[in-house]
Parts: sequence; C-alpha cells; structure tokens
Amino acid sequence: MLNAISGYDQRDSTSVNEPVPDYAAALVPDLDGLTIGIPREYFGAGLAPEVEAAVKNGIALLEEAGAKTVEISLPHTEYGVAAYYIIAPAEASSNLARYDGVRYGFRDLAQENLLEMYRHTRSQGFGDEVKRRIIIGTYALSSGYYDAYYKKASQVRTLIVEDYRKAFARCDLLVSPVTPAPAWKIGEKIDDPLSMYLSDILTISTNLAGLPGMSVPCGMSAAGLPIGLQLQATHFAEEKLFRAAYALEQRLGLVGRKPEL
Repeated sequence: MLNAISGYDQRDSTSVNEPVPDYAAALVPDLDGLTIGIPREYFGAGLAPEVEAAVKNGIALLEEAGAKTVEISLPHTEYGVAAYYIIAPAEASSNLARYDGVRYGFRDLAQENLLEMYRHTRSQGFGDEVKRRIIIGTYALSSGYYDAYYKKASQVRTLIVEDYRKAFARCDLLVSPVTPAPAWKIGEKIDDPLSMYLSDILTISTNLAGLPGMSVPCGMSAAGLPIGLQLQATHFAEEKLFRAAYALEQRLGLVGRKPEL
C-alpha cells in the first residue's frame, strides 16, 4: 500500500519530489550494516521495569539480527511535551477555525441567526479534547502571548530537530519504548488530561521533528497487554523502519501469526 500511495503529486503542494524505494524489498530478515542508536534520555526515571525489560529484549534481538548499537543523546527530550502541547493546539485552533457550519461539515440547523449557528455548531461538533486544544491554541496565539508561548515552543522544536540531526549522523535508526508504562484502562485518565499528555513524552519529539516512526509489539505486560518498541528514522528513510520491524517480528514469531480474538 505504501508503495502505491508514496511519491510526488504535482497537485499536492505538501508532497516532495523524492524517489520512492521499493518498501517490500526492504523486508529482509537480517540487519547487517545497520547501526541503531539508543537514546539515553528514553531509559531514565519513570520507565516501568516491565517496559524496559521488553524493549531491551527487543534491542538484543535486533543485535542478533546483525545490527550494531550505539548510545546517543537527545538532550532536549524533556521539553518535547511542553513544546508540542503549545504548537499542536495552536495549529488545531488555526486549522479548525474553518469548521463554522457555513461551507461544509456539521451544522446546527435549529438556530435562527448566524452567531448562534456558529456557536452551537462548534459546541456540538467538537468533542471535549478538541475544544480543550482549540482554547489552549487560541490563547497561545493571542496578542501579547504569541512570543511568550508559540514562538518559544517553535525555538525548542528547532533544538529538537538539531538533536536528531546529530543523532542520525551516528546511526541509521533510533530504538526506544513507545510509552513509559503499559496501557491503562479505558477511561481511567479521562479526567486527568495532563497525565495523558505526559505519557506521550517518548513519541512527541518524532512529530515535532517531522520524522517517520513506527511501533512494533515486543512483549507483554503482566496484565497481558502488548508493550511497544518504537523505531525512528531520518527523513525519507521509511524502508529502514520496515527492515528493522520485519527482522524483529521474525525473531518474535509475529510474522504470519493470526491475531487472537
């Protein structure tokens, strides 16, 4: 599917004119010649022991497949959550402003004047989390706060991008946990959005830097839930992600196995 949808589209201003590799051809069981970076900041305090054990076992299997490992540093990781939850809500606030019930999308037809139609359409058409992000983003972009919040977060994003540039000068892929702890129960943190945001600390930097990343199951928690191993690559290097993921799945016995229902 990725082979089919990748590539340059002259009618899409967001696509890039880069050659597209054969991703299926990258699915080989060995990782000879590949160097994997282990970010030291991703294995610090707050990482659940069972998550750390499962991910380190996955790293050992990647080494068994022929990959070399090297410790690297992403020193601005700790600022990723704060930067992301200013930049992402700001973008949400700007982009979702178009959903006013006039041109397309949901519209509350019961209202009799334009202002009430706007208000009720956006109140009913967005969920609580979306509304929360719109409010945060509007505040961060408002006059008097733009420099203090959005501009500063954008500067932090530049530092994170530079961290990755230095890391990928030494390795082909980065390997880490996906989340600091196993999955929680559905609805368990619904009233604690800050706690949910903090659980994104290991994946958010990938988004800020605009990098390809993927999660591969590498073990099970004591509660019987899958634990994920995160792979990150530099720009336009998705075939390396698939190569490493395939090699790991081969050694974990996941390739071709039907899911349990």
